[in-house]
Amino acid sequence: MNLYNEISFKTSKLITKRYSTSFSIAVSCLPNGMRQSIYSIYGFVRLADEIVDSFDNVNQELILNDFERDYYKALSNGISMNPVLQAFAITAQKYQIPQKLVDSFLKSMKADLNKQVYGNNSELDSYIYGSANVVGLMCLLVFLEGDKVKYKELEDPAMKLGSAFQKVNFLRDLKADTQELNRLYFPEVDIDNFTEETKRNLIDDIEDDFDEAEKGIKKLPGKSKLAVFIAFIYYKKLLQKLKNTPANKIIETRIRVPDTTKLFLLAKAHMKYKLKTI
Repeated sequence: MNLYNEISFKTSKLITKRYSTSFSIAVSCLPNGMRQSIYSIYGFVRLADEIVDSFDNVNQELILNDFERDYYKALSNGISMNPVLQAFAITAQKYQIPQKLVDSFLKSMKADLNKQVYGNNSELDSYIYGSANVVGLMCLLVFLEGDKVKYKELEDPAMKLGSAFQKVNFLRDLKADTQELNRLYFPEVDIDNFTEETKRNLIDDIEDDFDEAEKGIKKLPGKSKLAVFIAFIYYKKLLQKLKNTPANKIIETRIRVPDTTKLFLLAKAHMKYKLKTI
């Protein structure tokens, strides 16, 4: 069983490294046990996200329902033959991740199968809570290792960070979401008339989320502060590039941060951590 569990966590680690270089670099700064748990969370949410975004030649609803059912069975049986579910179930039990967080996440994933346009901010906020905020809260439970008082203190900043990350993704992926997935998340966006003013308003909102999230990052313990700060400055840099990109270009191409810039940001984060300026 120990060997299977080890393989399960390594599977989630592989998924993280292949799907997100930036996130895997940030996670690599964590202590080994904590690192494995964060990999397992990423593996779980990434696999669910891929079901609704990429598996377009199969019955996505059926597969997602099976994925959800198999997770619950893993919790009750103590084992899953899906290594990703096995690793996440171990982490969920170890850190007592509330079932409502997992349920909210899966609810948003299911929404992606049917809902294509979000008509108001209330609908968008509900989707982002499930798709991103709860993921931040799951990670926070790992970082704090059971400190419930600290969790309550950092709950809101963690959700703000999840919101900021998700909104940056939405803005970066406007072209792919609208043209390939036929989805439009931002209620205020007219894809046929995406103006500089609309872009500026979206970015102002995201920057507010980042400002609130940064207050919480400074209060995280140990290496979790460094890991989250690395992800934070990566996304801040991506947002800056989007800010400097004309609105018409954002809907024509996918903006990214070069690997050389990521290495510079990584070094900068380590320096700030060592100097205790974060």
